[in-house]
Amino acid sequence: MDRRSKLWSFYKSKKRMPTFSEMEKLLGYKSKAAVSYFVNKLVKDGTIRKDTRGKLVPKTLGEVKVLGVVEAGFPTSASEELVDTMSLDEYLVDNKEATYLLKVKGDSMKDAGIMPGDLVLVERGKTPKSGDIVVAEVDGEYTLKYYRTRGKRHYLEAANDKYKDIYPSETLTIPAVVKAVLRKY
Repeated sequence: MDRRSKLWSFYKSKKRMPTFSEMEKLLGYKSKAAVSYFVNKLVKDGTIRKDTRGKLVPKTLGEVKVLGVVEAGFPTSASEELVDTMSLDEYLVDNKEATYLLKVKGDSMKDAGIMPGDLVLVERGKTPKSGDIVVAEVDGEYTLKYYRTRGKRHYLEAANDKYKDIYPSETLTIPAVVKAVLRKY
């Protein structure tokens, strides 16, 4: 595991950033000066920031209140009650180093609820299962589709009837699997 992954893992388990002394041990540095150099690199590239008191804070989406549930079927009476708070990073991101966003262009996945202009949160290195929505490289071109298997054949399926299934003539690789769709109204 690389140093950034160790740092993120510490943060996820302890809900705080490690001290310089903890980083020295955790990351295998021999001095706090080396830790300071590493931290300054992370601040410069935007991975972490320093708050108004100088404490290290990872750049996350922050925590959002979870106020309960809302009925998407028949209407029911609603009451607002603080249930919990949730970090969107913790909820959506399992492997920060392998996760990134892509902006969607085109309407081939509209029936899956993915519209032009949406952002998809994807994770590299995950093994796709049949039915996953994936970023696929098929015969040298990239696309966003359902990954399907039929027997030993692998193919891509759109979520829009005006697009045909795509069977690779040469290669099909799956660089990333979609984890979430983000849409701003």
